[in-house]
Amino acid sequence: MFGVVIADGERLYDPRAYHDRLLLGLSGIMSEAELHQLRMRLHQGERQKAARGELRLPLPAGLAYDRTGTIILNPDEEVQARFHLVFAKFRELQSARRVMRYLDRNGLSLPVRPLLGPSPHEVVWRAPDSARVLNILQNPAYAGAYVYGRRQKDPSRCRPGSLTGTVKVAIADWAVCLHAAHPGYISWEEFMANQGRLADNVCRYEAGHSGVPRKGAALLQGIAVCGRCGRRMSMRYTGPHADYPVYCCRSDRDQQGSALCQEVRALAVDALVERIVLDALVPDQIEIALATAGQLEQENRQLERQWALRVERARYEAERARRQYDAVEPENRLVARSLERAWEDKLRVVEAVEQQHARWRAQEPLLIGPTERAGLQALGENLPRIWNAATTSAADRKRILRFVIREVVLDQKRTRGQVWFKIVWQTGATSEHHVQRRVQAYRNYIDIDRLRQRIVELNAEHKMDGEIAAILNQEGFVAARGCAFKGENVWLLRTRWSIPTVKINGVDKNPMRWPDGSFSIQGAAAELCVTPQTVFDYLARGMLTGRQLTKGQPWQIELSDEQMSQLRNRVRRTKRSKKEAS
Repeated sequence: MFGVVIADGERLYDPRAYHDRLLLGLSGIMSEAELHQLRMRLHQGERQKAARGELRLPLPAGLAYDRTGTIILNPDEEVQARFHLVFAKFRELQSARRVMRYLDRNGLSLPVRPLLGPSPHEVVWRAPDSARVLNILQNPAYAGAYVYGRRQKDPSRCRPGSLTGTVKVAIADWAVCLHAAHPGYISWEEFMANQGRLADNVCRYEAGHSGVPRKGAALLQGIAVCGRCGRRMSMRYTGPHADYPVYCCRSDRDQQGSALCQEVRALAVDALVERIVLDALVPDQIEIALATAGQLEQENRQLERQWALRVERARYEAERARRQYDAVEPENRLVARSLERAWEDKLRVVEAVEQQHARWRAQEPLLIGPTERAGLQALGENLPRIWNAATTSAADRKRILRFVIREVVLDQKRTRGQVWFKIVWQTGATSEHHVQRRVQAYRNYIDIDRLRQRIVELNAEHKMDGEIAAILNQEGFVAARGCAFKGENVWLLRTRWSIPTVKINGVDKNPMRWPDGSFSIQGAAAELCVTPQTVFDYLARGMLTGRQLTKGQPWQIELSDEQMSQLRNRVRRTKRSKKEAS
């Protein structure tokens, strides 16, 4: 384009002329500055109005404006009941995903209020998912708070012509937060506790979060704390089938390349913690069973109310469709046919909802009968039976544990040969415990001196290795890898510590035959006319049957007349063949 001039209310401008270009530039700068000032004034006015709680904001589905502009709970009873149920189940289940699964399992939808779409700002029902449940739990409006500035624009993320660049703002940095500004479904204190629970459910041990209980076998997953550096301990599983859990503190190694802080094998610690918790819950077993029965009845009553409201809504929609059909003129057949189809669709929905309600009532009785209550009480009297039941998952056991235990501090380097741990109960009380750990060598054994002295004493009493092992097991000693003592373990220790073997015949030479009729090595060699080494060879090849009380003890050989005749003939044939060969 050439020869174009620009005009405003005062004059014409020729962009080819220097002075006209200068005036156009100055005019544009002033206009931009004016627009910026207007925008700033409008934004400041909006902020001041929000600071007084007078700025009208879009409300979530659980709230509504009345005719005077006051924020109230949604007048729809089904909407209110659904939100009360969501918060109650999160209070119980402690996980947004588990709440979503509960709603989905029971066929309960969630009310939402879309800002865009075919019916903006109207409450519609959608299938539950984790994002919708999280939006409900993280919305401060449901706690009765008036909030402005939950999100803001990040200039580094903004792109021209796009709505991107919006980031969440921390609760402490919200521009306006007025508590108890309108009715809510929960208190502000419960809202803050929910945010802490949601943040803690994120599985980030390095940030101090415990995460949600998972299906792994480790009982202290998420609540195990390193007793040396104070960090949360992560998990790893060893063994050919990855079924041996280990608590690891490896933050320093992963982040700084330093040595591993510590690792604690979980099986022994978990077993002792499990026993301590079950013993602690013994006085409350009956109360736990009765509380469980009451909770089941309350949950069934809540679900019954949800179903009743759902049926009532379906019937109302069908009745409304009938009234619309009755109100149309019969001559207007096109409209009448459409309204008739809509009415029939609503009637089919009513029938489907009533059938689903009937099936639910058949599967889930509203009240627990005497038989079921007696069964629950019997289970409550035997809490370990519930704990070890096949239907109780590892995640369920961890949830039970977290109700009574806040964290467990582990340290396997504090005491030689043992794992020291401290249980921090939910009441704030603490208790310290020790458990014998598996060691790689007896030099790491905590009671090595006492163990050696005890073996010397029992050996001096002429006890055999098997007898010594049985006595050590009775007195609470364990082998290096946490197993019970066997005769082989005692023999190994005696050999290492140069403790002499106790002979069954004292210090005398072995007789040719023992009192029970069996032969010694020398006696068998004499009867067969062979050397003692040949007798050892016969024993190794299975040609003779003998026994030892333990390693280092004399052999007691069973030698029948038939065996003796066969072996003598073998010896004669061997000598004859050697003589002929020579």
